[in-house]
Amino acid sequence: MVGALTKAEPCELCDNFNALEDKLVKLYTYAIAPNPRRVGLLMKYKGIDLATQEVDLAAKEQFSPDFSAVNPRLTLPTLVLDDGTTLSDTIAICAFLDETYSGKSVFGKTSLERAQIIGCCHRIFFDGFTAVAEVLRNKGDAFKDSPLPGPLKMPQIAELVERGNLRITAFLDAMNTEVTGKQYLVGDALSQADIDLYVVIGFCTWVRRAIPDECVELQSWFDAMKSGFGE
Repeated sequence: MVGALTKAEPCELCDNFNALEDKLVKLYTYAIAPNPRRVGLLMKYKGIDLATQEVDLAAKEQFSPDFSAVNPRLTLPTLVLDDGTTLSDTIAICAFLDETYSGKSVFGKTSLERAQIIGCCHRIFFDGFTAVAEVLRNKGDAFKDSPLPGPLKMPQIAELVERGNLRITAFLDAMNTEVTGKQYLVGDALSQADIDLYVVIGFCTWVRRAIPDECVELQSWFDAMKSGFGE
């Protein structure tokens, strides 16, 4: 079991905090959604405090003129810097914050670990996150005409719900094997890959999918992460 995850000490942040305070303007987020949670848990682990603005996805506030002016892709999270630079890809925001703020990195200690973590994040996103999204966004009225994030309108495809559920089953089974005998997915410390897997497993509950009873190792790993994050 993983104990409480150790956060970066405040003294580790003091060297660059003042400069960052001037540079980082605002993080637009919707804290309960999975992609914002990937960033939020990184921030929690590293002790990062940013000015944030909630954009209510349930109320479709991402389609408002105010937010579309910030990010025409209409996606969250979105990080805006004081020079107008906008980062709107979750993994890019995570990498930027991790490198900008000192302390324990969630992208590894070596170039090999960094490559392994990025690769693992990619697999988790493609095999897990998109499978859940496929189920979630291709049925019901909540995502009618919006089966993909962003401004593009298109019809839902009901057949993708079945395919998505098959993919979720395969993903959870693969992750059960992946975490067997491991405290962390890569190396000997928490990484963005662990954060992403933890978030995606939680995202599965949005489509009424849980870790199967036979995935004992994955359930144990998830429970340990949940305890470590204090959730």
